[in-house]
Amino acid sequence: MNSHSNLRGVFFDEEAFQALESLFSKKSYSKVILLCDANTHEHCLPPFLANAPFIGDSNLEILELEPGEETKSIEILAQVWDAFGALEMDRKSILINIGGGVITDLGGFAAATYMRGIDFVNFPSSLLAMVDASVGSKTGINFGGFKNRIGLFSDPQLVGIIPDFLKTLAPEELKSGWAEMLKHGLIADDAHFQELVNRAYKAEAFDAGIIKRSISIKAAVVNQDKYEGGLRKILNFGHTIGHALESYYHQAGQPISHGYAVGLGMIVELGLSVDYADLDAAKASAIQLQLRSEFSFPPLKIEKETFLNLVIGDKKNSAGQLQFSLLADAGKAVFDKQIALESIWPYMEREGL
Repeated sequence: MNSHSNLRGVFFDEEAFQALESLFSKKSYSKVILLCDANTHEHCLPPFLANAPFIGDSNLEILELEPGEETKSIEILAQVWDAFGALEMDRKSILINIGGGVITDLGGFAAATYMRGIDFVNFPSSLLAMVDASVGSKTGINFGGFKNRIGLFSDPQLVGIIPDFLKTLAPEELKSGWAEMLKHGLIADDAHFQELVNRAYKAEAFDAGIIKRSISIKAAVVNQDKYEGGLRKILNFGHTIGHALESYYHQAGQPISHGYAVGLGMIVELGLSVDYADLDAAKASAIQLQLRSEFSFPPLKIEKETFLNLVIGDKKNSAGQLQFSLLADAGKAVFDKQIALESIWPYMEREGL
């Protein structure tokens, strides 16, 4: 039972359940809590339990949360902690997260902080969670209007990738994960980017092979720099602008998904890359054209000051300085490019905002 390439602790399809059974055979868990949302409870929980009879039901409890980014809050986190206590979870309990990034981020953070840490595993159900949250050890919640403001690094015991879960996703949800995969190609593997561009984002297009390739790109970076002291920052391409857009549209009552916001962020940051990272202008324009064919800004006028306040509040910035990760070439990223706050607005205006 081997994980793919450098994907330590990440298992696909049947191997994922074999790895989980092996974990259960090594540890006698006093209680098993399964965290999901209403959607994954309906679509993913039945096949999961059918493939994991070794869990049994004598010490199994299911916690269901509302789907949506609003769930990733300190109020819901406190409710999860309260539920852990009410269910008499102890340090020999395990939490199984079955859901998208909201569930894996919040669930991982809840597990990592309850009684100073209990075991947890992730079975991501969305393409975005599979290719982004599946590796990297990041957990957390949103706070104060900012994405992932509160969190910590904590490793799951294992991650199980079940591509069949994707069959229940709407095309827009698939597009959200596809955007992160495009980013992986742009920062490290132009051939991967081009292959993704040539594929329609529907469930059957995302087989285990291409998902593994995308996860492998991120894993190769994270394995060299787990705590984001240097190289790992390249994974933030598209995110400084993207996170601000995601927060802005959410506050304006026109929410967009994380991956979609990253797609828009990459369009803007490609322009920045030309002037601040020496990316060839023609190459940047060609990539922007490809991205604009799939990602368009919502019809909402962005208020400059409010937006810039969200940008400067991004957790990647330091001492009031904007720290961008940009492209020097297709498939090659650079990080810690300092750009003055006021300097980024003209690049937003180019997109008609």
